[in-house]
Amino acid sequence: MEDLNYIEKNRESWNSSTDYHVKSDFYDMDGFLKGNSSLNSIELNLLGDIAGKSVLHLQCHFGQDSISLARMGANVTGVDLSDRAIAKAKEIATQTGARAEFICCDLYDLPHHLHQQFDIVFTSYGTIGWLPDLEKWGQLISAFLKPGGKFVFVEFHPVVWMFDKDFNKIGYSYFNTGAIVETEAGTYADREAPIAQESVSWNHSLGEVLHGLLHNGLQLQSFQEFDYSPYNCFNETEEFEPKKFRIKHLQNKIPMLYALVATKP
Repeated sequence: MEDLNYIEKNRESWNSSTDYHVKSDFYDMDGFLKGNSSLNSIELNLLGDIAGKSVLHLQCHFGQDSISLARMGANVTGVDLSDRAIAKAKEIATQTGARAEFICCDLYDLPHHLHQQFDIVFTSYGTIGWLPDLEKWGQLISAFLKPGGKFVFVEFHPVVWMFDKDFNKIGYSYFNTGAIVETEAGTYADREAPIAQESVSWNHSLGEVLHGLLHNGLQLQSFQEFDYSPYNCFNETEEFEPKKFRIKHLQNKIPMLYALVATKP
């Protein structure tokens, strides 16, 4: 694991992507600064009324969702590996007057940087693939939740990550069989970005996700699967309804997302 130096490789990758993401149509910073929320109906329905609640947002990138949560009245702390993304998140929070704080660290190192518990822990869309160990992930979530608190999670379905880039064949295991080291040109938010970056990721089955949470004392309250993505971040997509994307030739035949809520007794 250490030989991969995955933390530094992934930090460098996200650092090089951040400037392009901030300027991309994908993230629509102009609309965001005018007051648009970056959150989707799936997570909003699961979060409910968060006014006055404390929220820990794991793997927050450059803070749009964190700031959207703060605009809903929550006291938010966002965490991310990328120092460039966190610097941008702090800048945007100041610019918008949002009540959000940000911490830059490897997620597993968070207990050395933060010493409080939260009403809600939240993370979404492309987060756990950067983590090698979901047992430690579940342990961390449980430790940062107050008794009676809830974990809200929306993620791309592991079936999606089994396919090759154009969804023509199975290219990867459904199960976590080890690190996946790849070099990719551009980014999901700007495919023409003049960067090529090496990254290290892991596939995680639903069973691995649920074990990581249940084995650390959390109780599953709801679980849903969806046949679309709210983001146009894959190849070969079509928008069949506003902000709902599927793989064109696979239509509604594969799950694209799942969402869950788990609580700490």
